[in-house]
Amino acid sequence: MKTIVPHNTHLEDWIEAFYKEMKISNPHELDLLDISHRIGLKVEFLNIGSRYYDGMIILDNRLSPQEQWQDFGHELCHALRHEGNQLTMSPLFAELQEMQAKVFAYKFCVPDFMLKKLAFPETKKELARMIAPVFKVTYEFALKRLSCIPRVTL
Repeated sequence: MKTIVPHNTHLEDWIEAFYKEMKISNPHELDLLDISHRIGLKVEFLNIGSRYYDGMIILDNRLSPQEQWQDFGHELCHALRHEGNQLTMSPLFAELQEMQAKVFAYKFCVPDFMLKKLAFPETKKELARMIAPVFKVTYEFALKRLSCIPRVTL
């Protein structure tokens, strides 16, 4: 079994501080409605694609709970860390925000400081199968999340 080498990026530190301020330190405490309530952010479940709009996160009600959690992480990045309307900004800047929100979602939904507590199996695929239910994400999301950790070699 292997573990992650301790070394954080600025984003990982920010996410850890965000969770610790709310006294969230374990995967079973990750709940989008609880988190949104604690920070005063409205969440609606509608029959449209997930988005952040007019101070509210809209989540697609046709998605699985795992996909809604993943989309929540993405849209939360826009809510907390971005400014402006992507429909009126330069396409390259909108693309940058989308890339940042994608990375944020991986690190928010499966936080490094929580991952560090786990013992790693021999392969990334085994680890992805292990962490997907623990962090309530899809297997595909878990596998991509692990690619965000270049210092882990399994």
